[in-house]
Amino acid sequence: MANPDCADQPVIELSTPLLEPAVLALRAGDQVSMSGVIYTARDAAHKRLSEALSAGHAAPIPLEGQVIYYVGPAPTRPGQIIGPAGPTTAGRVDVYTPQLLAHGLRGMIGKGKRNEHVRQAMVAHHAVYFVMVGGAAALIAKHIRQVDVVAYADLGAEAIHRFEIESLRMIVANDAYGADLFEQGQARYRR
Repeated sequence: MANPDCADQPVIELSTPLLEPAVLALRAGDQVSMSGVIYTARDAAHKRLSEALSAGHAAPIPLEGQVIYYVGPAPTRPGQIIGPAGPTTAGRVDVYTPQLLAHGLRGMIGKGKRNEHVRQAMVAHHAVYFVMVGGAAALIAKHIRQVDVVAYADLGAEAIHRFEIESLRMIVANDAYGADLFEQGQARYRR
């Protein structure tokens, strides 16, 4: 999925929270390594976040400049911080994403393509979408240093977690200028 024209491209180091200049410097196809705090949320948590915001309530997590990882971690084995924690399909939360972006969300991590409404909202709010390889859940978990459930604990694996991550590698799939790595890849294939 990485841009084959950028094989020698350096990996961009990012820290959270994401500041607007850092997001605006990214382009679809860039390889990044992220460290800091990110939050997790899947379908059920997104629905609750959306309902809270629509009712005029504050979100239970900070959204301004933050990154949400679409993941529901597997059960943790004894002696581990977390079980396998691979990305889930981002399209499952597309209906809620523009609202979160309007409240300051700056980055999202998942797998798969985003819809046109989400891509337009990323441009409007200067946000970015990162992808990771599905099937690498155990490897991804090795970059998670601390895990805390911070909201909606009743949702189990779909609760909102606070992850402290170190050097988590990913690729920019959608940048703040409307570029889409998936579309770029299809265009290269058609040639």
